[in-house]
Amino acid sequence: MNVAVEHIATDQPPDDAKARDLDYGWQSGNRIELLENGEAYFPKVFEAMRVAQREILLETFILFEDKVGFELKAILIDAAQRGVKVVASLDGFGCGELSTAFLRELAEAGVVVQMFDPASKTLGIRTNWFRRLHRKIVVVDASVAFIGGINFSADHLGDFGPEAKQDYAVQIVGPAVADLHHFALAQSGRQVRTRRGWRRREQRPTPWATSDENGLVRLIYRDNVQHRDDIEEAYIHALSKARTRAVIANAYFFPGYRLLREIRNAARRGVHVQLIMQGQPDVLLAKLAARMLYDYLLKDGVVIHEYCQRPLHGKVALIDDDWSTVGSSNLDPLSLALNLEANVLIRDRAFNQQLYESLEALARDHCQTMPAKRKPRLWLWRLTVGFLVFHVMRHFPALTGWLPAHKPRLKPIESPAHDV
Repeated sequence: MNVAVEHIATDQPPDDAKARDLDYGWQSGNRIELLENGEAYFPKVFEAMRVAQREILLETFILFEDKVGFELKAILIDAAQRGVKVVASLDGFGCGELSTAFLRELAEAGVVVQMFDPASKTLGIRTNWFRRLHRKIVVVDASVAFIGGINFSADHLGDFGPEAKQDYAVQIVGPAVADLHHFALAQSGRQVRTRRGWRRREQRPTPWATSDENGLVRLIYRDNVQHRDDIEEAYIHALSKARTRAVIANAYFFPGYRLLREIRNAARRGVHVQLIMQGQPDVLLAKLAARMLYDYLLKDGVVIHEYCQRPLHGKVALIDDDWSTVGSSNLDPLSLALNLEANVLIRDRAFNQQLYESLEALARDHCQTMPAKRKPRLWLWRLTVGFLVFHVMRHFPALTGWLPAHKPRLKPIESPAHDV
């Protein structure tokens, strides 16, 4: 039995760039709900899929064959069998261990499975490490959308144990769903038709909305063509306007100098700036790299917390009392310079307060706070390691540019036993 899997072999938008390189502005009148961890996220997403009538569009970096993955598979198969158009776009690295049998069941039911840049193992090692499809987006019937940092895997549930991830996503209902729907269709290679509420903008609107209206949402994303810096620029712009508070919770924190400078400058002018980092990292290098920046930030009044209960996987931030962002993008070279990412910017006071209370409780109850004046310890070793880590991380995107890049294309593949 052949398994039909479409391979997206690209680190850029597909060939029809005019139809797919879109820029989205602020949409008002949305209802936004914060979903913390898999306990809140999976029931909402699965229920929306179960009642889908026309279409399910899904993008995810990771899908595992565990209790979450099997439940998702059953829901997608049921939807496809009752006539719902189902398109699942999966990353070839993050979903690289999915079995042929798992994919076959989806394909036989009519689910369109797309694999972004798959690669066979070399000497038992996967080589497609960089330029990943890192987005996590679900759009159902063009009426409800979900976006954030949560993958479809059981390690986002508390009962997974000490390695369960702390993470966030949002559910959106309202006009902004049309933009997310349009974007998901375009990026998946599906035919995009112009409809009311879908608007292409030749000029990029400011990342900062001027209206006092709540429920404002704007989709932003990064690719490797015309939107390389959109997410980083949104952070920089928001921090430059911060007046009272700024809270950033990010799993992998090693941003460029411009963003670091805005964080430091905000603290210097009296903004209460808090960073929530990994204290129990799933990647040790991430913690080491972030700590290289602590002294630079602490001396100007930035408060740094390390979350120590379990691995932090969140990618969220808030500024003052009404600006927030939730999405897939970390603040490190992979997300800011290589991966395909998507966030939403939100101007809504109630949502901002809800996110603030959640992060404040996290910092208060489950974090250790770094002392403002740390005692020098093994300073020569720290200086040497810090120098090496800093320059490797800063030049990492340029170094990966030496690796072969793929020609943008959508290539249907049929293989009786494709190893993904």
